[in-house]
Amino acid sequence: MRHLWLTAYADIVESVRARWFMVYTTVFGGLVVLLFAYGLAESRIMGFTGLSRLLLTYIQLTMAILPIFVLITTVRSVAGDREAGVFEYLLSLPISLSSWFWGKIIGRFAMVFLPVMIAMVGATVWGSIKGVEIPWTMFGYYTALLMSLAWCFLGIGMLISTIARSSDVAQGAAFVVWLVLLLFLDLILLGILIQEHLPAETAVAIALANPMQVFRTATMILFDPQLVLLGPSAYVILDTFGQVGYIIYALVYPVLIGTAAAGLGYYLFQKSDLP
Repeated sequence: MRHLWLTAYADIVESVRARWFMVYTTVFGGLVVLLFAYGLAESRIMGFTGLSRLLLTYIQLTMAILPIFVLITTVRSVAGDREAGVFEYLLSLPISLSSWFWGKIIGRFAMVFLPVMIAMVGATVWGSIKGVEIPWTMFGYYTALLMSLAWCFLGIGMLISTIARSSDVAQGAAFVVWLVLLLFLDLILLGILIQEHLPAETAVAIALANPMQVFRTATMILFDPQLVLLGPSAYVILDTFGQVGYIIYALVYPVLIGTAAAGLGYYLFQKSDLP
């Protein structure tokens, strides 16, 4: 365990010094500042005011930004060390492969989630200073959703990084994965499925296999319990899961995807020709 945490600490220190972390932190901090600057915290939409509206808008923007940032920065973890020529040196240190691999995952998770969390906490603190009511239920649920989404794409990124032999190939593969998941959110996927006359249950099941779609739908369910914005597909989701059941599914499913991808990456990592 000591080696595990030392590896995680080393990755955290390396990430803090990297330019991507400065850009990453600035993006999420800037989002909150812009949302306050344009008065979203004071708007009144669908009965939600103050921080509820700000968090709702912030979470929707994060859905588009967080996955690609996590993928692009994570895929260089193994592939970048291999390409830089320090792979053999790192693996010659007196630590186990499992401590090194999972330590990098833990350290990277801390760094990709920390700026997101700081931005949300900052919004909450500022709202408290201004005397705005804090929606603690929404804050806790959205925080858990972001953790789940970050872990999901972190695991996928580590899998890609393990398979790819260069950082360029890894980054290209990461972009393709993100683009495919983004394109298959609603319109393209559902249009194709409807054209092929698939049953509604099958179409929804395929859509909910996409962790980004799961996240997007989960962000709606607190302010739209009937999922009116989704149209007829809402009946299939609510009849199958129920509101509480879907909330649990949205939190657990991405974590399972990320863990499975990271586990497969570790299996391939220890079975491959490491140098």
